[in-house]
Amino acid sequence: MWLKNKSKNWRYWLGFLILLTIWSSIIARLIYLQIQKGEFYKALAKGQQEIIKQAIGERGKIYFHDKDNIVLAASNKKEPFCYLSLKSIKNEKEIALKISSVLNLSETEILNKIQNSKSYFLVIKRNLKPEEVKKLRDLKIKGLYLDYEEKRFYPLEQVGSDLLGFVNVQGKGNYGVEGYFDTLLSGKEKLIKEKYNFFGRVAEVSPIELKGSDIVLSLDKNIQEFSEKLLENASKDLEISSGQIIVANPKTGKILAMADWPFFNPNQYKDYASNPRIFLNKAIQTLYEPGSTFKPITMSAAVNEKKVKPDTTYEDKGYVKIGGRTIYNYNQRVWGKRTMKQVLQYSINTGAVFAEKQLGHKLFLKYLERFGVFKKTGIELEGEIFSTNEELKKGYEVNFATAAFGQGIELTPLGLLRAYTALANNGNLMSLSIVDRIIENGREKIIEPKIERKKIISEETAKEITKMLVSVVEEGYGKRAGVPGYYIAGKTGTSQISFASLGINKKGYSDETWQSFIGYFPAFDPQVLILVKLDNPKAKTAEYSACPIFRRLAQYIINYYKIPPDYSLEEKTTP
Repeated sequence: MWLKNKSKNWRYWLGFLILLTIWSSIIARLIYLQIQKGEFYKALAKGQQEIIKQAIGERGKIYFHDKDNIVLAASNKKEPFCYLSLKSIKNEKEIALKISSVLNLSETEILNKIQNSKSYFLVIKRNLKPEEVKKLRDLKIKGLYLDYEEKRFYPLEQVGSDLLGFVNVQGKGNYGVEGYFDTLLSGKEKLIKEKYNFFGRVAEVSPIELKGSDIVLSLDKNIQEFSEKLLENASKDLEISSGQIIVANPKTGKILAMADWPFFNPNQYKDYASNPRIFLNKAIQTLYEPGSTFKPITMSAAVNEKKVKPDTTYEDKGYVKIGGRTIYNYNQRVWGKRTMKQVLQYSINTGAVFAEKQLGHKLFLKYLERFGVFKKTGIELEGEIFSTNEELKKGYEVNFATAAFGQGIELTPLGLLRAYTALANNGNLMSLSIVDRIIENGREKIIEPKIERKKIISEETAKEITKMLVSVVEEGYGKRAGVPGYYIAGKTGTSQISFASLGINKKGYSDETWQSFIGYFPAFDPQVLILVKLDNPKAKTAEYSACPIFRRLAQYIINYYKIPPDYSLEEKTTP
């Protein structure tokens, strides 16, 4: 009996010991995997996930166009890189020495990378040259691997850089079109199914493989390049600190060019990291006071409300007193009796103040709101800003007076261009767009032109203002913007730059200026609207800086599009 029970106890304890040994082994293995080797498998799993996502996340392309074709502006290319699996290498110094001789890196630099790495996988160098790839393969080092990563490539280099933006090393779009359409271009909304086994390794991957959408911009490559060349020349000839040119079709609101100097090459965006402001598109990301280019907005409101007519006269004394402030004309010139038409021709400040006073402050604010002065344009570019102009809205008399001629009121260059679409398009304010169409899975979505606000001024008023602006180019300070054979409607503007805009903590205005010209042509059937804005050019006024640049660009576009003339030089008549 005792022996029988002893036999049972022996078998019981033997079974218990076997189970205990198995469970101890499992627990030890888990401890090893999850604690001692946990970071290794975590890194391995993360590395596999990243490779999978890159493999299926082909970013959509971006295109410009010319008269006849689409032109590739942003694409993708595979570039080789090398990395080390640190758990697989033994002699760190020997490996560092061998790799350094191929990659033109110091042995110490590579060794420091290895010893300070917090990951089991260490990227040694990206963007390898073909000869580097071959030599690394020939080394046959255990634990050294070559792979390829998809990188963004901009074949046109600096052309359109500020409106394109760039894609960083993490694959995220920054600035411009790349930033605004990041999700659409990258296809991040697509699904990836991933399964893992108990130890964290990828056991099964079932991706739904869909690439990002392609985007065809309304931008014309040739007009963009020519605009950038003009600004580059201005940086030398006029020593501008920066400058912008925007070209649009005023009837559709489509942007044909948006140049912003200085430029950068998005293929080497890291080289500009010390000056990140270069990535800003100043056409939409900086505010300025438009000066006399704003006078036609004031005048159109007064004409539309029938408070003045083009031939309405007033007596100019060279200044106007408002409270304790005195507002002068440019150069303190006295013009005497003048019409509203002549106010625009000769850019008379006191005449704009007169027109605003006839209109009244409440109506003036109402029209500024109609012209979109207090809100964004909504252009498809990342980072657009705007000003609500709260100081103007406080209702001080002097603020309304200076705003009438474009000083003390802020907006972006693109905001001013949008306001002018109403003057050029029978009173209809156009919604601005930089996109022609989006291509997703072979299907095209056309981005149709849209009217943002209908008839903010009447068609009759728009025609009257256009005639007045033609007289600016034919008889006034805009003569240097004229192109023989064509009626061009436009306006000069020279405004002082405030200390605040220069980043100086001081009230008032500096001696630096913004100089600009904005105009459209053919004036009575507009196809092109151009704004040229120069920051602190070494010229007296916009008549001598922005106007000649406008003329060269207008002549180029007329030839490029083969726009027929309005009149022969022998048979010219006054409109």
